[in-house]
Amino acid sequence: MPAKSLLRNRASLAHKIGYAVRNPARIPPYIKRTARDAWLRLKHPNHVDYYRAVMASDAGRNPEAAVGSQSHERWLALGEMQFDYLSEHGLKPGHRMLDIGCGNLRAGWRFIAYLDSGNYYGIDISPDILISAKQTLATYELQEKLPHLTITHDLTLDFLPDAHFDVVHAHSVFSHSPISVIDECLAHVGRILAPGGFFDFTFDRTEGAEHQVLREDFYYRTETLLKLARTHGLEARFMDDWETRKHGQSKIRVNNPGA
Repeated sequence: MPAKSLLRNRASLAHKIGYAVRNPARIPPYIKRTARDAWLRLKHPNHVDYYRAVMASDAGRNPEAAVGSQSHERWLALGEMQFDYLSEHGLKPGHRMLDIGCGNLRAGWRFIAYLDSGNYYGIDISPDILISAKQTLATYELQEKLPHLTITHDLTLDFLPDAHFDVVHAHSVFSHSPISVIDECLAHVGRILAPGGFFDFTFDRTEGAEHQVLREDFYYRTETLLKLARTHGLEARFMDDWETRKHGQSKIRVNNPGA
């Protein structure tokens, strides 16, 4: 029997009313967020353009909060969690790594420090958050590691070479993506994976009805994403041991058996 939290539909009126009753202080911020969502939906029908505008708004106030960290301590802890998991599950200094949705290098600065010079590639749809990423790079004095930080408009990965990356990573990216964006990424990620390489991504999991909240947060069933990966010839498995980490999202690992 799935946990009650995994059956919750956060888009339902009943959930919203119950949440408001339990958390009255969060009503004004939610109203502001809803108003912003309505305006940005009207202005940016395309999801990537919409979410770039969301990131510009959030990063303008607090870049660390824009990537989902409500304090600097939490920013550090979440970055450490990502780094520890990957370094314990196959990431080596000589690997070439692509970090999709690298943000302001919450985990990226640790990967950059660990990997050989030039082996870290971070991409993001938000120029605002990449400016913050450059500041993080300078703060941790990692300039000599020569990381690549690149703006992108989609996840076709068409500007990257075949069979190049040993590790591809997307943390808290698919949790903000409609299924069409996830499908686009899975359709192309196999091409850039090196032999033996893998792609780890997190997602907001539900075992009830799949749903979304304000076009910013998307909840998927595990089997939906596993099947989607397999339609593109990829092997995919749910990473059970990630569930022991205090993060809140779930993780899937994808391999390209043909690579």
